[in-house]
Amino acid sequence: MKSINISLPDSMRAYVEEIVATEGYSTLSEYFRELVRQDQKRKATERLETLLLEGLESGTATAIAPQDWQDIRAAVRERLAKRSNPTQE
Repeated sequence: MKSINISLPDSMRAYVEEIVATEGYSTLSEYFRELVRQDQKRKATERLETLLLEGLESGTATAIAPQDWQDIRAAVRERLAKRSNPTQE
């Protein structure tokens, strides 16, 4: 694991130290890692919401037939096989 040094104004450092002391974090690093995880989750949620909205706005939905599902499964299996064995092309 690598270290990152950050500079904070005294007021922000005091705030962070208070949060660490009162909210059960064992170290400043643990608190900052949690902030990064929350940010990653928020961005992933935003991305998912964007994709869902794009899907909703993409046009009229059509029914999927059994053959469509078979084609989708075959395409997924093919992609997974290529990932498992990248030299297979």
